[in-house]
Amino acid sequence: MKFARLGPIGHEKPAVLVDGRYFDLSPIARDIDGDFLSSGGIDRVRQALRGGSLAPFTDAGSQRIGAPIARPSAVVCIGMNYAAHAAESGSNPPDVPIIFLKTPNTVVGPNDTVEIPRTSTKTDWEVELGIVIGARASYLASPAESIDHIAGFVTANDLSERDFQMSVSGGQWSKGKCAPGFNPTGPWLVTPDEVDYQDLALRSWVNGEARQDSTTADQIFPVDFVIWHLSQYLALEPGDLVLTGTPEGVALSGRFPYLAAGDVCEIEIEGLGRQRQEFVDAPNERHQNA
Repeated sequence: MKFARLGPIGHEKPAVLVDGRYFDLSPIARDIDGDFLSSGGIDRVRQALRGGSLAPFTDAGSQRIGAPIARPSAVVCIGMNYAAHAAESGSNPPDVPIIFLKTPNTVVGPNDTVEIPRTSTKTDWEVELGIVIGARASYLASPAESIDHIAGFVTANDLSERDFQMSVSGGQWSKGKCAPGFNPTGPWLVTPDEVDYQDLALRSWVNGEARQDSTTADQIFPVDFVIWHLSQYLALEPGDLVLTGTPEGVALSGRFPYLAAGDVCEIEIEGLGRQRQEFVDAPNERHQNA
């Protein structure tokens, strides 16, 4: 199944996409969040669809598409998980997964406008397979157990400011990962039964020009290993988001210019949907209503 959230920022309604039509889940789900995923929400939706009790959104085509999950408690990211990307970054492939964090408030809709940080000179794109946790994962016994803790998968853009990440970071990457809007997510949360998650095409474009073109089969650390490995060091909670790394073809490589105001970035993962972000300069001043 494909889950989505439609509506204005802060007022999204949960939905399920079936045969090209969005159905309103509001009667049976407050939101697509950890409580929904861990309490049998997906099965309740299946039952409701079989029973024909869900009403379609009559105006879905005019609705903003929000992130398909509500704000998670954590966004955990894997760095350098494709050998070619590690090489273009000037690094050797890692022997163990590299972990960094993004703040949960970076999660925004897949087509929302993104502000380039005020002092940024190196804002970069990164198409990534995202994993949404469906059941608490802590000290899993083996990678084979991971799939029992995965609710589904999403398209994500791990936007990064490389100068913040590398030059003024003090050794930690998250300073370059956490600007507002730096994690466009969606359009859909797709359940594992609908995708071959270890063989999905990932692509990105800037202003219509191709940038990244790879597959999740090229990951150094595959999905099941990543969730098992993380569970040895932290507890992943229902609704949490795990980003699994990006393939080669980013601006950090030196082959392409960094993003600037007016640029449009598009990313797509096979079966998980496509995103489009327009980039604008962050205003120099913030005005609050009196």
